[in-house]
Amino acid sequence: MEPITLTTGRLVLRTVGPQDTDAVYAACQDPDIQRWTTIPSPYLREHARGFTEQMVPAGWADDSMATFGLFLPAGDLVGMLGVTMISLGVGEIGFWCAEEHRGHGYVTEAAVAVARWAFTDRAIDRLEWRAEVGNTASRAVARRAGFTVEGTLRSAINNKGTRRDAWIGSLLPSDLALPSTAPYLPPRP
Repeated sequence: MEPITLTTGRLVLRTVGPQDTDAVYAACQDPDIQRWTTIPSPYLREHARGFTEQMVPAGWADDSMATFGLFLPAGDLVGMLGVTMISLGVGEIGFWCAEEHRGHGYVTEAAVAVARWAFTDRAIDRLEWRAEVGNTASRAVARRAGFTVEGTLRSAINNKGTRRDAWIGSLLPSDLALPSTAPYLPPRP
């Protein structure tokens, strides 16, 4: 699939490329991003280059991952958000926010916009969010975006060689008043 650009009231969501390597590298020096995500630590310039020049374009090209840089209209990098396909009709959302842009609701705004796109244009019927237990900032974003936190998965994340428990949540098209591509039959009491 060709990369697309989405816009919200305050953001431009677009793919990243070589021109964004320095901004990604700078943002990923934040100890919280390195702690709570699975990016390498220490995060080197070659990691940023591999991300912007290889990983992101390859994900778009083979339809396995749609990664968006979150940018202010002036061009400042706010964060990253991606949807990785994990099975037929199911994607997993992941995100981080640059330290200086936290607390403004940008990632929540982007998550809702990308979820709407995934449900309407990508035939996704379930969007999952996972975060290591204790990552309360990620959990707050997921909840504000409409995700239902479903529980805890034991030993579900491998973060830098250590297995960790993960919270899991989901967002369905119906949570955003959108139709599903397949019927959903919830259990009856």
